[in-house]
Amino acid sequence: MTTFVDRVVLHLQAGDGGHGCVSIHREKFKPFGGPDGGNGGHGGSVTLVVDPQVHTLLDFHFRPHVKAPNGKGGAGSHRDGANGTDLV
Repeated sequence: MTTFVDRVVLHLQAGDGGHGCVSIHREKFKPFGGPDGGNGGHGGSVTLVVDPQVHTLLDFHFRPHVKAPNGKGGAGSHRDGANGTDLV
């Protein structure tokens, strides 16, 4: 069993942005109300932070693939999608 690891290969991926929404505003007496779609949310970022209290990279050895969550899609009525959370 490995107890000390000083070299690892990480596979990091930032989240993708969400899809925008194509929507047309419609009312009873306004046939061409105009566009009212929202933008998609931004994907999450991956940030590496050095901690002087950590002496081994054993946690990264068993979990080398890390991906930040994606942004959510937009909706009608000019509603933007939610952003993906950042990983630290």
